[in-house]
Amino acid sequence: MYKTFFSSIYRFYLDGFKEMKLGKKLWLIVAVKLFVLFVVIKWLFFPNVLQEHFKNDKARSEFILNQLTKGE
Repeated sequence: MYKTFFSSIYRFYLDGFKEMKLGKKLWLIVAVKLFVLFVVIKWLFFPNVLQEHFKNDKARSEFILNQLTKGE
């Protein structure tokens, strides 16, 4: 029952994507924007600070533990 339900949904979307012309270009634009948003901007504006300031995993984990358990 579930297999036929999901396969019919899959076929519906597959046929829809095969037939559209403008939609493919729009989905490509959406994919490129998401790539830029999540990969390029993260790489430029959010450097790996822990990697730069600490040499090993133990020092990083101790720093994070101290920051999380530090009382205000």
